[in-house]
Amino acid sequence: MTRPRIQPFFDAGTGTVSYVVSDPATGRAAIIDPVLDYDFKSGETSTRSADEVLAYLGREALEVDWILETHAHADHLSAARHLQERVGGRVAIGQNITEVQDVFRKLYNLERTFLPDGSQFDHLFKDGERFRIGELEVTALLVPGHTPADMAYLVDDAVFVGDTLFMPDVGTARADFPGGDARQLYRSIRRLLELPPATRVFVCHDYPPGSRAPGWETSVAEQRQRNIHVRDGVTEEAFVEMRRRRDATLEMPALILPSIQVNVRGGQLPPADDNGIAYLRIPVNALRRRVR
Repeated sequence: MTRPRIQPFFDAGTGTVSYVVSDPATGRAAIIDPVLDYDFKSGETSTRSADEVLAYLGREALEVDWILETHAHADHLSAARHLQERVGGRVAIGQNITEVQDVFRKLYNLERTFLPDGSQFDHLFKDGERFRIGELEVTALLVPGHTPADMAYLVDDAVFVGDTLFMPDVGTARADFPGGDARQLYRSIRRLLELPPATRVFVCHDYPPGSRAPGWETSVAEQRQRNIHVRDGVTEEAFVEMRRRRDATLEMPALILPSIQVNVRGGQLPPADDNGIAYLRIPVNALRRRVR
């Protein structure tokens, strides 16, 4: 059976790792968690990160079937629609995105035409749903806890875990966003750690300590042995207590306010006003009330 070919792209500004996963036999590919660069000071977007993905696709003569989001990210804007306009593919996410859309539609007081029904995406995955990248079979796994809509994607011996697990010396994702739940996160992680020990684990973010360079590939065995938050022997109660205590000390991600209102739209900017300019909304004195 053909193993997937995996090319990572690390965005140092947001700590995000995007991937191109391709089938060597057919040249078909999927893009996972692409980044649209955004400068908060100027309000300018740029496509530097997405252009690196496009250049790789061109060099390798790959055809895109899917653009996969693991969840509605709070730390970067999605480049899904920018990439789709250039290389095609279906933009997809987990079906629980509707819960996230409903929460943030109210927080941002989005336009009346915005419906929290997932229609902004081309496909919504159910837990356990199988699909293909060329001849590669992929299984979508629901792994809620960070948000209700988090998905992991299992491709042969590799699993792309989104915001659940980080590298072992960094630990695990936070669980204090709307709809987040530390118990659910623990159970989702244990589900992932029940995969075969040699399964390659590809994380969505890395925030490396100064002692090492950024990394993004580990294994189920390594996570079970070394993850500082959830290695074997850490109970659900201990994890929940740690996660709640730690989350209470964390600042909001720098780009949470601009990013989520784009990402719940599948990577589309809000509709332009009658002057032709799209505006991002910043709720004042409201975010922490909704999060906490």
